[in-house]
Amino acid sequence: MDLSICVFCASSSKVDATHFDVSRRLGEQIAARRDTLVYGGGNIGLMGAMAEACGEGGGRVVGVIPQSLKNKELAYEKADELIVCDDMRDRKTIMERRSDAFIALPGGFGTLEELMEIITLRQLHCHDKPVVILNVGGFYDGLLAFFDQLFDQHFIKAKHRGTYAIAADVSAAMASIDATLHAVRGSG
Repeated sequence: MDLSICVFCASSSKVDATHFDVSRRLGEQIAARRDTLVYGGGNIGLMGAMAEACGEGGGRVVGVIPQSLKNKELAYEKADELIVCDDMRDRKTIMERRSDAFIALPGGFGTLEELMEIITLRQLHCHDKPVVILNVGGFYDGLLAFFDQLFDQHFIKAKHRGTYAIAADVSAAMASIDATLHAVRGSG
């Protein structure tokens, strides 16, 4: 496919093994499609597992990591390209510019912050790139219920429900990206 797919995900190594399995599957799928993984550059947690699986599958891995985290030896040094930036804000900007699509795996505050920003930028027409929430085992059910509340109470216009897609597994996430890109490129 030759896409650059940005993935937001956890750096924690203490999460359930199911999340590691999905993270590895996503890395393998990105490699199998001959896409490029763009991610936060970490060598631990879901980040590290996904990058390793992508690299082992022959995929291209681009990590973007702030100097402060690299200094703590948290960078995935085997990345095909490791971009060291000044801070977390620079990291998000670089990842956004280098990517054709975005997927959110389970994660904590950092993952949520990245996801919210990329959805907001799409809502504001700053980009038209696909955004997929990979809702593994219902991980994001609570957040999605809150989104419904925001729509129901008119904090967000109903027309913006299309700013993101929800997928239950890796195959559905990739299919959603392909369908959205086809629709965007077909209308452009």
